[in-house]
Amino acid sequence: MSPSALDGYREVASTLTPPAVSQYLATQNWELETRQAEVREIWRLPDEGGHGVRGRIMLPLATDYADFPQRFNEALLALGRIHDWDATQLQEKILSTRADLFFVRLNQAMSDGTIPFRQAEKTVDAIFKLLKSAATTAADPHHSHLGRRPTAVSDFLEEDVRLGHTKRGSFVFTVITRLGDPPSDHQPSGPPVTQLFPRRVMTTLAQGLETTQKLTHQWDQQVLDSPGTFGVSAGLVESLEEMAEPEGLLSLDLSFEWAAAEVPPEVGAGVVVMDRGVMTALPRVRERLVRQEEPARRETVVGMVRSLTREDAGPNDDGAGTVVVVADVRGKTRSIHMALSGRDHEWAILAYRQRLPFTVTGDLCFERRAWRLTGDVHVDSSFLRHQAGS
Repeated sequence: MSPSALDGYREVASTLTPPAVSQYLATQNWELETRQAEVREIWRLPDEGGHGVRGRIMLPLATDYADFPQRFNEALLALGRIHDWDATQLQEKILSTRADLFFVRLNQAMSDGTIPFRQAEKTVDAIFKLLKSAATTAADPHHSHLGRRPTAVSDFLEEDVRLGHTKRGSFVFTVITRLGDPPSDHQPSGPPVTQLFPRRVMTTLAQGLETTQKLTHQWDQQVLDSPGTFGVSAGLVESLEEMAEPEGLLSLDLSFEWAAAEVPPEVGAGVVVMDRGVMTALPRVRERLVRQEEPARRETVVGMVRSLTREDAGPNDDGAGTVVVVADVRGKTRSIHMALSGRDHEWAILAYRQRLPFTVTGDLCFERRAWRLTGDVHVDSSFLRHQAGS
């Protein structure tokens, strides 16, 4: 075996644990011959006829032994040779025993099996936001998805979820959610352990995707009354919109492969296909959810004027126009549209030309697929007056 291949196995050994390998063997055709608690296990793999032995390995369990790293690496090498797997294949097989896999397939024409770099970057960012939204809902179905999120959400994103290798079949992103090691032999007796949080997140995600697909065909008022109960949120739908932006994308094919060591949930059994018909309906679904999560409220925003559009001049032209201000609202960057006229519109022009902060107050709401300030809109021109006079 080449030095690079050996290095691959050593790297894999540093990411796996004996309990994870043991549970993988237990879910396959391997048979446990003997076990010395907290020291070692001997496993055998019968041949296809069941009369002979295809291979045997010694799996070390005592991680505090000085030669544990070497023995553990040797056990993994033996597994790889017996099954004719390289280090990456071995790692995927073992991780899948105690990991839920989520696949995002971009179904689009590709002459050479590649996608634009910017599309890949945006897709990965959108997948992260998708997982963040699902984790927030799983931690608290009634969370507003604004401000501080439960600690479990950040822990999940930092520790339990990984991006795996892409797979063939158009272009497939693989998300690996690790469920951790199986319970130890000395786990105290008592009531059954509640569902692991990473599994709750993936179950919530699967439910949310299935619900979103259904909503694009037929609206269900029950979902609007309690979206978290159905796994959906405006953030989840917005993430799907971002993935669906490329014009050449025919569909998003979303599927799950549940960890073999845990009972699979009742959702996520099939592929959720979001074709162009579904994707074009996503903004309408998101708008309804945003109105539920963030009803219209009085808000003062401070930001930079990104664009100005003058209305057609008429006999009573008062310099009216539409202004778009980019501002941070409760931790999220928003492009906020507003109609201004007269002196207020002139202040917006000044802020745009001199790249100065623009302060305005109004009723912030989400309608017609955009954030808007409506009602009694008031421009605070004090800072602009000071700058204009200096």
